[in-house]
This record gives sequence, C-alpha cells and structure tokens, in this order.
Amino acid sequence: MVKDATSEHLRAELKSLSDTLEEVLRGSAQKPKAEFEKLRTKAESALKDTRSRLGDSGERLAEQTRVVATKADDYVHENPWAGIGVGAVVGFILGALITRR
Repeated sequence: MVKDATSEHLRAELKSLSDTLEEVLRGSAQKPKAEFEKLRTKAESALKDTRSRLGDSGERLAEQTRVVATKADDYVHENPWAGIGVGAVVGFILGALITRR
C-alpha cells in the first residue's frame, strides 16, 4: 500500500513537471521575452521541487528495500531449506519461461 501511494505521488509529480515544461515550450515562441522568462523561472522551480521530492521518495524506497532485504536474509538464515526450495522453484519457472520463447 505504501508502494502504491509512493508510485502515485511520483506520477503526480512527473505529470506536474511535464505540464509546466509543455507550457513553457508551447508559449516560448509566441510570448514576449518578459513572459517567457516568467515561464522559464516557473519551469526551473518545478524541476527543482520535483527533483527534491523524487530524491526524498527514492530515499524512502531505498530504506524500505533494505528492510525487506534484511528480513528476507534473516528468514533464509533461519530456514535454509525453505530458501533453497523457493530458489529452486523460481529457477525452474524462469527456465521454463525462457525455453518457451
């Protein structure tokens, strides 16, 4: 659920940025220099904000990934045969999928 919310947040940020950049590109040839500079400043600000927010989201995702990896590592150490079984099944399925193509 956290992953879905983060993905939606990233999509919204990227859409906002692309809308702003599209507005700048659409209006750059038709607008006076002062208005173009205003649009350019708005686009730069949107890009800076998006980079900052994406960086924060990336750090949260990286932390979540580390937590999940640690839990998986602990589980495999506590239950090595289950880990081997899961690895074998995944390998078998991937091998079957690859040979079908």
